[in-house]
Amino acid sequence: MSNNLITGIHHITALADDPQKNIDFYVGILGLRLVKKTVNFDSPDVYHLYYGDDMGSVGTIMTFFPFKGIARGRHGTGQATVSSFSIPENSLGYWIERLKKYGVRHSEPQQRFDEVFISFYDQDGLKIELVANAKDTRPAWTNGFVPEEHAIRGFYSLTLTETGYEKTAGLLTSTLQHRLVSEQGNYFRYESGAGGAGTYIDIAWGNETRGLQGGGTVHHIAFGTPNDTDQVKLRETLLDLNYQVSPVMDRQYFHSIYFREPGNVLFEVATNDIGFAIDEAKDKLGESLKLPQWYEAQREQIEKSLLPIHFPKL
Repeated sequence: MSNNLITGIHHITALADDPQKNIDFYVGILGLRLVKKTVNFDSPDVYHLYYGDDMGSVGTIMTFFPFKGIARGRHGTGQATVSSFSIPENSLGYWIERLKKYGVRHSEPQQRFDEVFISFYDQDGLKIELVANAKDTRPAWTNGFVPEEHAIRGFYSLTLTETGYEKTAGLLTSTLQHRLVSEQGNYFRYESGAGGAGTYIDIAWGNETRGLQGGGTVHHIAFGTPNDTDQVKLRETLLDLNYQVSPVMDRQYFHSIYFREPGNVLFEVATNDIGFAIDEAKDKLGESLKLPQWYEAQREQIEKSLLPIHFPKL
């Protein structure tokens, strides 16, 4: 069992509308790699699309359930409201011009804590930030639509919007092994594991409207844990604290448990040690529709139910 039961952000999963527009935005405009094309294991007539670096490394993985025709959600309390990506320190100018080129409205550069960032929304209204920093040494996806020197490195942070912070902060700093590292106004920043980009969770608290799940909202945030042993240890601890925790679920590329934190955001703890190369070669990731073994017998029916999608042409 590891000393660090939580290593940082594993992945973030959001709800979207049109799957092709989703691919066009995250692969075509943001330059991420489509590392896995599969289905929602709980609703196999819907895609589950995974984007990240060249291997879909832990801490780079943004995933979507694109439900065609889904109603827009509403951002507010009880939600993960902002997904922030890390970019190189001198790349903000490049990204401002790139977003302008593709008609994506964005903020002017802003400052929070000791970082400079811009914010914008994807085609479904999901709020994204690009945070410029010099300390992120993770390699970028080198074969995408964005030059390596400006490419996204992975997640920087995730913002939880809550009516209060104390109970959620207590869960983060105790069971989920986070440390309070910064405060600014109504923002509290926590980090886990080795710290730095990809481990930050920000709690923003206030009296905003209650969030409503739908297109353009985060479905859940997943924290990484090294392996099954560590996950089981965490699950037992959470159960002892009277959290309603799911059984361990096989998600093919990781194993998962789910529970709701005190502010009602859905948390997942996912294992780090499996990955996306178990059913595709590294140079073929994301090219074929991959189904778990228990859905293979229904492949023809599932493929007919899914909308055709293709690699973006920009």
